[in-house]
Amino acid sequence: MVEFTDTNFQDEVEAADGVSVVDFWAEWCGPCRLIGPVLEQLNEEYDGKVKIGKLNVDKHPEVSMKYGIRSIPTILFFKNGELVDKHVGTGAKQLFKSKIDALLN
Repeated sequence: MVEFTDTNFQDEVEAADGVSVVDFWAEWCGPCRLIGPVLEQLNEEYDGKVKIGKLNVDKHPEVSMKYGIRSIPTILFFKNGELVDKHVGTGAKQLFKSKIDALLN
């Protein structure tokens, strides 16, 4: 998985072609730890098709503020650099899979 930062977010997500999934999280967040393994599995399944990564809100506040992240985990879905979907909280793997599949079609 990609480690997104305030420094690389523009190049890695906003200027990128294709689908990107960004997990806004923090080390102290229990629900964030629950969703981590799900995103790891999706990263393996969509390897080469979708860019999946995490952005630590404590270490990289600029991007978090830009997108109005108030609760974590928040998962943002981008297509060709444009924010197209958002999910706040945890969720089943199938939920995220269906969102990603819809963006790939």
